[in-house]
Amino acid sequence: MSATGSTLVRPRLLGRATVNAVVAISVLYTLLPVLWLVLAAAKNRDALFGSALLSLTDFSFGQNLSDLFAMDGGLYGRWYVNSLLYAALGAAVGALVSVACGYAFDKYRFRHKEKLFGLVLAAVMVPQTVLALPLYLMASEAGLVNTFWAVFVPVLFNPFGVYLGRIFSQGYVPDEVLEAARIDGAGELTLYARVALRMLGPGLVTVFLFQLTAIWNNFFLPMVMLSDQDLYPVSLGLYAWNSSASVSPEYYPVVVMGSLLAVVPLILAFVLLQRFWRSGLTAGAVK
Repeated sequence: MSATGSTLVRPRLLGRATVNAVVAISVLYTLLPVLWLVLAAAKNRDALFGSALLSLTDFSFGQNLSDLFAMDGGLYGRWYVNSLLYAALGAAVGALVSVACGYAFDKYRFRHKEKLFGLVLAAVMVPQTVLALPLYLMASEAGLVNTFWAVFVPVLFNPFGVYLGRIFSQGYVPDEVLEAARIDGAGELTLYARVALRMLGPGLVTVFLFQLTAIWNNFFLPMVMLSDQDLYPVSLGLYAWNSSASVSPEYYPVVVMGSLLAVVPLILAFVLLQRFWRSGLTAGAVK
């Protein structure tokens, strides 16, 4: 092999080795906390605070799971159901609202359309914590504080979802198809429900997954809105238990086990819907 050829091969090998090393470090950085959570959830309290966390002894996964659902009269089960209602139902309704708004911004002409869409984009950059106090004051005026609706209603509108909805509409719904449907006599609601919405399926699932993740991990808004523990989502409930663990150490194992179970719905959602999610992320790439 010539000197030039060996020089070309060497940088390629070095570059490939560097990329593999970066990928390996990234995978370890991502998976090690998950591995710790799985191991910690399977250990008893003494092993959790000792040096035997990585050993193959002192397993009490079943006992920790039983203690979790028995703690405080089975409060964790209620929190879990609350989170499923907030997240699954809120994400489904929010995704439908966001995609419908994005479709309207894409396919219809109305006064100040781009200015209004600019406000939507500006709203994307506003942190949710900034909105918590105004939302609380509005909920207080409406008499909704410390109710299910105080947490559920604010998550139904997502500016980022509206932006994605418009992008998906541009990439998936050809104007020619809509015009053909109008010529056949379809009304606008029928046109959207029977033609456009079917084409927007991958985008709808993608927005749903983003909404589901954001609502499931939502913490600050429920903390501001709720004082009744029976209405807490999992995130806020585990925070309350973790705050009590400094005084009552028996809460530590159940907090770890509860944290492990809390990630299961998100994993299942991404695994079951990944086919639609992947195709949704490439919307408009080959338009």
